[in-house]
Amino acid sequence: MRYLLTLDPGCHLGEAEYDIIRSASEYFLSGVSDQNRKAAHWDEMTDADNTPTDERLIKAVLSGDDEAFTELIRRHKRKIFLIVAKFARDNDELDDVSQEIFVKMYQGLNKYRGDAPFEHWLSKLAVNACYDMLRKRQRDADKVPLESVEFSLSGPDSQDRRGRDAWDILRRALTRLCPEDRLVITLLNLEERSVREISDLTGWSESKVKVRAFRARKELKKILENSNEG
Repeated sequence: MRYLLTLDPGCHLGEAEYDIIRSASEYFLSGVSDQNRKAAHWDEMTDADNTPTDERLIKAVLSGDDEAFTELIRRHKRKIFLIVAKFARDNDELDDVSQEIFVKMYQGLNKYRGDAPFEHWLSKLAVNACYDMLRKRQRDADKVPLESVEFSLSGPDSQDRRGRDAWDILRRALTRLCPEDRLVITLLNLEERSVREISDLTGWSESKVKVRAFRARKELKKILENSNEG
């Protein structure tokens, strides 16, 4: 069986921690009935609206409850996948970056202070992981030829052929942007986040986000125009 949450060589975890993460990894591959069975474990950890609370799950993880980590992943995996999918080149990269995010989530739970919703804390972690991925990709293959890039993920609303072609052209053009430009364009235009949200997620000032977005749009327009000429 392939575990979605495999650990990279630089990740130093004890055997018990590894087992927890591997157990949570199996959750991604389990059937709906098995997921429902595991979710039932948290019926007692609910608020007045019968909605499991992230804070109580986090406390349970920190207290050594293996199932709590699996439940946190069940709660937030779709959100993380949607963020990463905007940056990943294919499904393998989507899986790799997502698993890295959940490993970092596990390692950083003791640093979560609760001064912001956990979903926001996790989103910020995901954005930083995507930014790191973009920078690593640039180091590994600077200026990859546009025609050599392939994508297996189609746009969310591209059902017709023309829509799919337009989405592919945009995705390929985005790979030509520097990491900072691609990050801000993706968050602002594809994720439809506000300047304030992007500032909070990246740690940049709002003025820097605006300037970076202006430059990124200008650069993207030039890339697309050159692509059309070719």
